[in-house]
Amino acid sequence: MKSSRSTINLIVRPSFILLLLLSLIAGCSFAQVPSPNANGAKPTAAEAEKFIREAEKRVSDLSIHASRADWVNSNFITDDTEALSAQANQELIAAVTQLAKSARKFEGVKLSASAERKFKLLRLALTLPAPGNPAEREELTKIAVSMKSDYGKGKYCPEGEKGKCLSLNDMERILATSRNPEELKQIWLGWHKVSPPYRPRYVRYVDLANKGAREMGFKDVGAMWRSNYDMTPEAFAIEMERLWQQVKPLYDSLYNYTRQKLVKQYGTQLVPPHGPIPAHLLGNMWSQTWGNIYSILKPANGDPGYSLTETLKQRKTDARQMVRYGEGFFTSLGFPALPDTFWERSLFTKPMDREVVCHASAWDIDNQKDVRLKMCIEINDEDFATVHHELGHNYYQMAYAPQPPLFQSGAHDGFHEAIGDAVALSVTPEYLKQIGLIGQVPDASADIGLLLQLALDKVAFLPFGYLVDQWRWKVFSGEIGAVDYNKGWWDLRLKYQGIAPPSPRTEQDFDAGAKYHVADNTPYARYFLATILQFQFHRALCREAGYSGPLNRCSIYGNKKAGAKLIQMMEMGQSRPWPEALKALTGEDRMDASAILDYFAPLKKWLDEQNRAMEQ
Repeated sequence: MKSSRSTINLIVRPSFILLLLLSLIAGCSFAQVPSPNANGAKPTAAEAEKFIREAEKRVSDLSIHASRADWVNSNFITDDTEALSAQANQELIAAVTQLAKSARKFEGVKLSASAERKFKLLRLALTLPAPGNPAEREELTKIAVSMKSDYGKGKYCPEGEKGKCLSLNDMERILATSRNPEELKQIWLGWHKVSPPYRPRYVRYVDLANKGAREMGFKDVGAMWRSNYDMTPEAFAIEMERLWQQVKPLYDSLYNYTRQKLVKQYGTQLVPPHGPIPAHLLGNMWSQTWGNIYSILKPANGDPGYSLTETLKQRKTDARQMVRYGEGFFTSLGFPALPDTFWERSLFTKPMDREVVCHASAWDIDNQKDVRLKMCIEINDEDFATVHHELGHNYYQMAYAPQPPLFQSGAHDGFHEAIGDAVALSVTPEYLKQIGLIGQVPDASADIGLLLQLALDKVAFLPFGYLVDQWRWKVFSGEIGAVDYNKGWWDLRLKYQGIAPPSPRTEQDFDAGAKYHVADNTPYARYFLATILQFQFHRALCREAGYSGPLNRCSIYGNKKAGAKLIQMMEMGQSRPWPEALKALTGEDRMDASAILDYFAPLKKWLDEQNRAMEQ
């Protein structure tokens, strides 16, 4: 459901479609679905096919009600809408859990490949499995909804400033622009006060969700999440580590350069030359993207000669026009225009009269054409790219809408995140000139600056994208116990990102919970995978478009041939294992980080040269 990144970080959400699909079984009475083995006889293939077919129909019939309840809760946060959303989720989890358990009676029945895949996806559809006990199931769903709502309502009210409270958007703007380390520290600490109140609920949530996962035949919730990639949980963990090791040298070069520049900016008392970078100095609340400190890091000759943010503001671009730019990119590739209902029902700006969850997300209300964007759009270059990212979700949702309900999702959840970002990689100076936002394309001398800006969002994100679920997998498995949540979180952040908190943290804190996806129960490995895949997609689409120059200069805007290749893959949804979908677009059946290494190769060489020079 959620997807996105508020700061071009990757980002949102449980696979909206599958969650939503099955939110639909919400309230389903299982007397309406054929009961296998009702007469004690061995179930037949025909009975199995009928079971999954009627379950899907029921799912489709109920989806509109359940998804609208969640939409209303996210856009009108009140006690009442929270209760309605919790009830819908409780019904969803109960129904899907019962369906998945009933479906296990068909194990061993020889089925068509399509039906067999549907049964597998049904079992894996929920990201929040619940116990069969009704009271525990109700408790779990209330906890899940309350954590998300508390996050959405979170504010920081500085002491001594009566009546002045800052929203997360307000705080992110300060982190992005201030260079006062004490102010940055207070803002960082202020937001991280939001999550400790729901730490005890999170402990209980882990216990209840693990119980539900075990009842469904999984070791724990983490193992269940890792089973959703057409491979074993163990194989998936190995695959994630393989991809991380491919990109780690690129991250290390960027990290070492950034640390040395921050030492010059803030001094060795604040930034240890050979120690971790303080988390509040990287321009982002979670240190997951570093583009906001580009002004500190930029090369001497890195000015591209334009500022997209300034251009958008000078032209008095509003939020709706930002979305029109994104739509125009997709229609140039051969996609249809967004439906009228998209423009009538989406949320583009933060309302002044109520609380909403501002985290950018793309929605599919009816699993057909009622797609929506929910985003508190800021007029800047980051949100310009984020709009493209979110519309990638919406166009993916519309592309696979003709598929049966259980196939209405990305090939795997990383695909859903990667589509929009692959398109956003075509937001190059060449593209901006084509649509009239700049008058002249900078020459190749500006490429290092442009590559560095992008790397501060994409490459800097990689370890964070990897560690969020590393932490949760360890929490779900018990390797990180409830008494060590914060220690485990910062151990991983130090190991993978090389960062440390701005002041000592204790187990009274709950810093993992200050990240939306933890509060919202959204698996996060998809964002790491999407960062890898988007470059693999981009390289393949540029090749399809007949482009042969540097990857960072390629834009597929207006290329119908590349668009047709993309549409072909998107229409497959989750009907086939993801390696087949990947091969349909790229000709490759294995995720491969060599494309991101190719894209940033000129920058890697430059960073290593700068690091050697600064160390001398």
